[in-house]
Order: sequence, then C-alpha cells, then structure tokens
Amino acid sequence: IVTEVDWLSRKNGAAHHTQEYPGPELVVRRGQAFTLVLELSRPLEDQETIIFTVETGPQASEDHHTKAVFQILELGVDKTWTAVEEAQMENTVTVSIASPPNAVIGRYLISTRVSSRRKQNDRKLGEFVLLFNPWCPEDDVFLDSEEERQEYVLNDSGIIFRGVEKHIRAQGWNYGQFEEDILNICLSILDRSPLHQNDPATDVSRRHDPIYVSRAISAMVNSNNDRGVVQGQWQGKYGGGTSPLHWSGSVAILHKWFKGRFKPVKYGQCWVFAGVMCTVLRCLGIATRVVSNFNSAHDTDRNLSVDKYVDSFGRTLDDLSEDSMWNFHVWNESWFARQDLGPSYNGWQVLDATPQEESEGVFRCGPASVTAIREGDVHLAHDGPFVFAEVNADYITWLWHEDESRERVYSDTKKIGRCISTKAVGSDSRVDITGLYKYPEGSRKERQVYRKAVRKLFSVESSGRRTRVRRGGGRGLWRDDLLEPATKPNITGKFKMLEPPKLGHDLSLALCLANLTSRTQRVRVNLSAATILYTRRPVAEVLHESHSVQLGPEEEKQIPITISYSQYKEDLTEDKKILLAAMCFVTKGEKLLVEKDITLEDFITIKVLGPAVVGVAVMVKVTVVNPLLERVEDCVLMVEGSGLLQGQLSIDVPSLEPQERASVQFNITPSKSGPRQLQVDLVSPHFPDIKGFVVIHVATAK
Repeated sequence: IVTEVDWLSRKNGAAHHTQEYPGPELVVRRGQAFTLVLELSRPLEDQETIIFTVETGPQASEDHHTKAVFQILELGVDKTWTAVEEAQMENTVTVSIASPPNAVIGRYLISTRVSSRRKQNDRKLGEFVLLFNPWCPEDDVFLDSEEERQEYVLNDSGIIFRGVEKHIRAQGWNYGQFEEDILNICLSILDRSPLHQNDPATDVSRRHDPIYVSRAISAMVNSNNDRGVVQGQWQGKYGGGTSPLHWSGSVAILHKWFKGRFKPVKYGQCWVFAGVMCTVLRCLGIATRVVSNFNSAHDTDRNLSVDKYVDSFGRTLDDLSEDSMWNFHVWNESWFARQDLGPSYNGWQVLDATPQEESEGVFRCGPASVTAIREGDVHLAHDGPFVFAEVNADYITWLWHEDESRERVYSDTKKIGRCISTKAVGSDSRVDITGLYKYPEGSRKERQVYRKAVRKLFSVESSGRRTRVRRGGGRGLWRDDLLEPATKPNITGKFKMLEPPKLGHDLSLALCLANLTSRTQRVRVNLSAATILYTRRPVAEVLHESHSVQLGPEEEKQIPITISYSQYKEDLTEDKKILLAAMCFVTKGEKLLVEKDITLEDFITIKVLGPAVVGVAVMVKVTVVNPLLERVEDCVLMVEGSGLLQGQLSIDVPSLEPQERASVQFNITPSKSGPRQLQVDLVSPHFPDIKGFVVIHVATAK
C-alpha cells in the first residue's frame, strides 16, 4: 500500500543538526522525532493502521534491541520506538517517528506493512542512519552548551598543539567529518572491528553505549591488533608510506584505508591517531576534542615513575630506559555519562588510539574519566594508571656507571604533565586545561592524590602486594624509595639561547653555571647534543665536548656553545628537534644534569586577497622563505581545506636562492559558508615540512 516515501531530508537535517552530511540517505539523531511523508496506493480503511519495522545489523532481533516493530499511535511513548500521525490526506500520511535516547546507533532498514487480516510481506522503504544525540538531555552523550556542541560535534576543522613546553606551536587539522563517504567509512570501522567479526549480533546490540563504541574506535584507529586505520612508526624512517608530518587532516587517511580494502595507512604518530579518532567520534555524534600533554610520561612498568638512564655525557641509554618522557603526546577527550562508574565521573573521558600499551590484551586506551584521574581513582575503568602516569609520574634520572652500578642524579629541568592544552571553543586560541587533570603542582592536595593513587595502584596489582621495580643490574626498589629526592647540588645550571634557533642556521647558546656557596668549586662539564624525535628518542649525536670550569664564591659563568648547520643538517628529523645535555661533576662528588629541548623555527605566511563568498573565486597569497644558506629546487606547496577546495591542491614553487623570500598565488572557490580552515604545507627534499594555516570566514552568496 505504501508506494513512495519522502524523507524530508532538508527539514529533518536542520532539526537534527545533520544537514552537513552529504547524503543521499537520511541521517538523524536518537531520542528525537523525524518526519516522513508516505504516499499510499489507496486510502487507509477505518480499522487499518501502518506498522513499521526498523532493524540494524545482521541477525537483528527485538531481544538485542536491534529491531523494533511499532504502529502509528495517537500519542508517542517515551523511551521506545514510536510513530505518531501528524496529518492524513486522501493518499498520503505524514508520520513523526521517534527513537529511544538509548537506541543502538548505525544504519537502519525501515519497512512497513498494513495491519489487516491478509498475510503480506513488509515493503522496504529504504535505509537511514541513526547517530548519538548531544542535543537530547536523555542521551548519555548530552552536552548542555550550544557553543560547545558547535565546536566539539559540528566543527570540521581544528588545531592540534605540538612542540615543546616552552615553545608550543599550533598545527591546523582538517577533521572533515561531513566530507563524501566519511560517515559510511566511520560505520565500516565498527564493522571491521574484531568485536564485530567474532560476534556481530552482540557487538551491534552494544552500540547504544558510548563507552563501548569509543573503546572499540580507540582500538580500530591503530592497526596493531586488527586491520585498523593507521599504522604507527616512530623510527624516523617512512619508506613505503607517508611521513606522519605530511598529513594535514583525516579525510585522505580514511579514504585511503577504505579504498585500499582496509589495509592500514602508513604512517601515523600520536597527533594523527588523535585527529582521525576525533573525526570518527564527531561523525558518530559524540562531542570530542583533541588534547596535547607536554612532557608526557610513557610508564611501561606501572610504577608511576619514568626512570631515565644516562651516561657521563648525559646521553640517554635507550637499551636501559624502557620508560620515556615524550616532548608532547596527543590524545582525545569525549563527553559522556559513565553509567558504569556513577554520575560524579560523568563528563570528559580520555581516549587514546596511539598504540603504547595493551589494555585487556588489545592496544587501546580509555575511556578514563578525567575526574577520576584528578582525584587519583586509578582503579576505575578504563586504563586509569596509564593516563594518571602520563600527567603525574615522577621523572627520575639515573647515572649508569661502567661497572653496571647506578646513582640518582639531581635534575630539576623536567616536570611531567605540563601545559595540557586544547583549542578554545569558538576561537583559535589555546586553552590550558591542566587543572582538570591535577591539583596545582606541589600543593598539599596534589601530593595527597599522588599517594592515594600509589596505594590504589599497588593494592590492585594482581600479585596482591606492592610490586618491586627491577631495573637491569640495579637492586630491586620499593616504590617508597623512589619518593626520596636526589641530593641537590650546590651549583645551578641552565642553557640559554643567545639567538633564536632557526632552521638552516648555526645554533648559538650558552650553559650558565652559578655557584651557590661562599667557597670556590671546580666543575667538570660533559656536553652532548643529539637530533631527536618528539618522543625524545635520540637519532644521531651532533655535539660531544668537555670543559673544566672554576667558579669563585657565588660566581656565575657561561660556557659558549655553537652547533653549526653542517653538524646537524644530515641528521635532523622532521620533528626539527635537538636535545642538549650537560652532565656536571662538582667537587665532593655532587652531580647535576641540565637538559634543553630545542625546536628549530621556520617561516610561512598566508593572506586572503579579498572577501570570501560561497561560489566565488578568491585569490590566496602564500609567502615562504628558503631557510637554507644554499639554493633549493623541487619545492611543492600542498593546499587543502574542507569547504574551500575539492581534495588537495599541489603547486610547484620556483627554485629559491639562499634565504630568498618568495610568494605563490592561487585561487580557491569556497563551497560552504562559515569559518573554514585553509592549510598549506611547503614540502621539500632539502628540509623538513614548513606548515601554516589560516581561518577564512566565508559569507553566503547574496
């Protein structure tokens, strides 16, 4: 009897905040009614009514809540699938269909039949996609602020913060959750999960729960246990794939994975995993943001300390240092209720798709309640100890002697978990959210929480008693021993840049030493420097020298240091980072380690030459500088931006003389209004990528 259906895509899209999805199928959110107009081959008789069936996934069943059968009623019933007649004309009926706020999300088939005595087959009307609904107060993912929903659900671009604590840099990222095929790909990610492959019916039935869905996505965005989306690589070698620093958004990655028949895309590092996971979760309707933690601990042995081993020149001994402290690490936070933990743990939840440690046998992390981390409740699901350590671990330096003994070395340069950052709502500025993760550093409350976490962690260890921390050759240490600080020496030291560190130039700096006593002290200084990855893993040594200094009473002295471009140019990674270390040996056997992470600076500017209007071409001017003291050729400018241009634009840059400034101009024709992010990336075989971005406010055509 039902011959046609009008999905009213524009009306439903506006009501459900889904009009940006490109279609063709209807996309709606759970817990909220949507309207259909049904055309009938004949008017309904008095006792007849239309019965609807909606079903999702294989083996759909009412027991699993993946199928519902319901008929048109005069009044809707809360928390079940219902249909209410809005209007009836001779051969059409307008129906308002509502799903429960805890419905399973995904692609549904909807069919109808007429209630009558005659046996009949259901008529398939078509498919629609049901998403989580942050606008619905009864949905676990409900978020109260409209400004935050606009930012964390609907904004299709954002900013990821990288660099080092003292030099934080913003990188644009194109989430592109409304681009062609992305919704389909995000649903495929759930279907490719081992959870689905092993038991499809149960898996689909659990997709009502944001805890379950986000944890599954966290495992699937990396490729470690499955044919997930992105393959990680932290060795600095990216043959057979794309360097993590070349990506400027998630869309190209997700398309490549899907079109390549689910073959993991090479290569990603933490910000790539976080950018892709943000796209997927926003696309499915969960409010999500990207968070950067500077001086981030990777605690492999769950003892809440990062143990770093160095030699007499302050060089990291990688084979002994299983733990590490990354210059920065990027993860996600998603906003939802924790029905498993109780309402005090609702709100932001940490999720991390970077494959660092296994969680219940799979490389995934979270959701871990940010409130639980701040309060030291590390025993709560999921992965609390690992996340707590990332922002709270103690950083302990050991000097490793040739006889395989070791001793604690004083080093006050590094505190774990600094400047935890995310993009501001409605602007490009950086917001420091460290206070959401921990109480003020050094406060009484912070130390109380730390001790509570230590107690909880060691009481939940499977052995039932505190674990011993064993290190190669060293004695077993009780955790309490680690809280005893190293002896503070009677000198201080710090590195000072004499000129800004520029890519392609010599580095000029000094080690400043100060005697804190009224007696003369002799200091032997062993200096080393190495190019590093952002994980602080050394790549190649570029400096190795020793000095002897005599410091008079309360005297300060500087040791000048120069690292020429020729010393570092062959071994600089795309992270553009160099780690300096000075191991200082003072009279009376005191020792001090001084470290400095340097990020080399570069230059790029972007200007839009005129007003940006939908459907009208506008000129963009990008100015770049050759950072090197030599001529370079074969540079290419890569340009992309959702709603500004289709796919990626590639522009050849003419050869550049040493330190020459040059401009490249090109047209873009915006297709969507509102704030849009344009990203540019200067790619060269002679130096690491130089990236920039600009937000363009696009007006609607009059």
